[in-house]
Amino acid sequence: MATRTATKPADDQPFDFNLDAVESEVELRPFRIHFNGRRWTFEHLEGLDIWDLVEAAEGGQVKAMIGIFEISLGEQWPEFRQIKLPQYKMKALFTAYQKHCGLKPGESEASGN
Repeated sequence: MATRTATKPADDQPFDFNLDAVESEVELRPFRIHFNGRRWTFEHLEGLDIWDLVEAAEGGQVKAMIGIFEISLGEQWPEFRQIKLPQYKMKALFTAYQKHCGLKPGESEASGN
């Protein structure tokens, strides 16, 4: 029996929505902080990959916050993670980050749209 391979349909048909044309309604300016003697740059929450955010949120609120920090810091994360971070500072950081990104503290990204 011969193996069949799926053929990709031609992309010459009209479409209902062009997601490639969608632009952010807000400026995706990074969030910069000073902590432990150096500058840290967090990507704007609206620009983070939704699939990574959903995965982080599956662990509850604290895991979601930590996941957002990890995703938004990118390559800086391993070094940032090595620094002792008291919970009161994490809460203040997350509140300031939400405010920078146009969310009210406690508001999820989905409800901010």
